[in-house]
Amino acid sequence: MNTDLIFTLVSFILFTGAVALFTWYSLRKTNLKSSDGYFLGGRSLTGSVVAGSMLLTNISTEHLIGMNGNSYVNGFIVIAWEVTSSIALVIAAIYFIPKYLKMGLTTIPQFLENRFDALTRTMVAIILIFSFVVTLLPIVLYSGAVGIESLFGISNVLGVERAQGLWITIVCIGTIGAVYAVFGGLKAVVYSDTINGIGLLIGGLLIPILALMEIGDNNILDGLSKVYDNAPEKFNVIGAPDSVLPFEVLFTGLIINQLYFWGMNQTIIQRALGAKNLKEAQKGLLLTGLFKILVPLIIVLPGVICYYYFQDDFYDVQDAVYPQLVKKVLPFWMLGFFAAVIMGAVLSTFNSVLNSVATLISVDIVKKHLNQEITDSKLVRIGKWTSAVLALVAIYTAPMVANASEGLYQLLQELNGIFFIPIASILLAGLFTKKISAIAAKATLIFGLVFYVFMTWGYTEHGIHFVHLWGIEFVLNISLMYIVSFYYPRKNTYAIENIGVVNLATWKYTKPMSIALCTATVMIYVLLGYIV
Repeated sequence: MNTDLIFTLVSFILFTGAVALFTWYSLRKTNLKSSDGYFLGGRSLTGSVVAGSMLLTNISTEHLIGMNGNSYVNGFIVIAWEVTSSIALVIAAIYFIPKYLKMGLTTIPQFLENRFDALTRTMVAIILIFSFVVTLLPIVLYSGAVGIESLFGISNVLGVERAQGLWITIVCIGTIGAVYAVFGGLKAVVYSDTINGIGLLIGGLLIPILALMEIGDNNILDGLSKVYDNAPEKFNVIGAPDSVLPFEVLFTGLIINQLYFWGMNQTIIQRALGAKNLKEAQKGLLLTGLFKILVPLIIVLPGVICYYYFQDDFYDVQDAVYPQLVKKVLPFWMLGFFAAVIMGAVLSTFNSVLNSVATLISVDIVKKHLNQEITDSKLVRIGKWTSAVLALVAIYTAPMVANASEGLYQLLQELNGIFFIPIASILLAGLFTKKISAIAAKATLIFGLVFYVFMTWGYTEHGIHFVHLWGIEFVLNISLMYIVSFYYPRKNTYAIENIGVVNLATWKYTKPMSIALCTATVMIYVLLGYIV
């Protein structure tokens, strides 16, 4: 083993170990035997911790590798996935999280039982569990293994084939992630996310900075100018109708997806549910919105820089191009740190999803249907066993997502549409309308699932972009709910009640920061939209 590799491994182990030590120290006085302590961090999370964990839960290797690969091929038009998140986070901070904290929710499906009925809650919980296990966990694990393998050359070090090296890496990542989720609960996840988030911002920004300095002879602006002159069309954010992300989707299905992801997705919103009060929850959501405006510097710009270096050499294997850029511009002595950052990113999303699925199974399935008198300690024990079993399932299924034709990030978004739009439809209807009945919600869940699967993989000749399909399905879902509710109306009324779990005073900077985030999002499209 050569000296460079030894140094890389040492720096990797030191950073990863430091995160583990910090997490252990932060948890030493935490009661992890209560359900609130294990699943919601004792409802004690501050805004900065909420923001750091939300960001790291969202940004994993399917972003660092998958989205940079996507921008390498398609340019800045893929920025829409990121910057429009800020608007959704504003809406979540102002309209969603006050309602959730007022109700004292542990899981989003709990609200559906109050608003509709127990069967609707159970159906959504099962759909969420299935979606996390089938789509998100395997893709996160596989893309993380690709990144680690590309940087470390695990297969070369061990003297095995690349497929075997990937499998070994998947097992290692999955095992470490499971340890965090099983033994530390949500608080272990969010505290490790905070440190890994700092590492991600530093390491992620170093890649484009070092690359642009090299291209521009130590002048970043000159380097950016050369990258732009090489392919100005890559900087345009207005996607053509036949592009990977047409501009029109911003006003159809994309906004519905963003509202669901940032305001209703259990994996993400669980961090805000664990906030110590409404002020900290809103602060965390809006700080996340600020990060989402800046994060394209880490997960979009490097992909365009890759095109400057490699042209179209990696078009057929776009998910391999970002690791090539990292190895090209990053000094060898920093490779270990950056590999630890990638490991931290994948661990964050992986153990966050494990914790959320364990919460759903424990609270919405076991306690609701199997044993309503179960003690907190037994519920936590079930959550731990659930995390362990699901980690094994994810490890086994991860290699099955290899060779996604449009890249890992695009594959993830297409699969997410199966589950997210039906759930978003009934949640939005439940939160903002009074007439929708329980039978209408259940009918819509079934219709939405069947419609999207048929239109995406059954009737493939329609030529409609999958994000437009989200918008079409949402309109059909809402229409169906009103029609069914007309013939089968609600028999009782429902009003959200304050059960007094946390202080509901609003953060004083909520409105000005919300206006600033929305303005910044619009200005990005105004300024970059003129580039042809």
